[in-house]
Amino acid sequence: MASSTIWWLAAGAAIVLELLSGTVYLLLMGAGFAAAAIAAHAGAGLGTQLVVAAVVGVGAVLVWHTVRRRRPADPPVTANRDINLDIGESVFVEAWNPDGTASVRYRGAQWTVVPRAGTTPAVGEHRVAEVIGSRLVVDKI
Repeated sequence: MASSTIWWLAAGAAIVLELLSGTVYLLLMGAGFAAAAIAAHAGAGLGTQLVVAAVVGVGAVLVWHTVRRRRPADPPVTANRDINLDIGESVFVEAWNPDGTASVRYRGAQWTVVPRAGTTPAVGEHRVAEVIGSRLVVDKI
C-alpha cells in the first residue's frame, strides 16, 4: 500500500474521530495528515512526510490555541444573551421594597427584581442584566 494512501486513511480516521468527539483539534491533526499525504504524492521520503505532518498538524493546533486564548471570554451563563433571551429586555419597577427587592410582571408572571450590586434602587425603566434562579438582576436605564 502506498504511503500516501496510509496518510489519507489516517486523515479520514482523524476527521471521523473529530466528528464523534466534537473537538477541533483532531480536525487540525487531520489537516497535518493530509499535508503529509500531499508530500507523499510529491515524492517526499518518509522522514519528510513525518516532519510535514508534525509541523502542519501541531502548528495548526498551536495557532488555534493562540487564537482562542486571545478571544474575550464568554460572559457567565446567567448573563449570556446567547443562552438566556431575557438578558437585555426591559422591565418597569414601580416601587422597591425595604429589603432592596421589587416585584414586577414580566412575560405573564411575577418576578423578583434586585438591582445590580453596588447600585441604589430607583423607580423606573430597568434593563435585565442577569437572571439568577427566579430573580432578575437589573440596571437602571
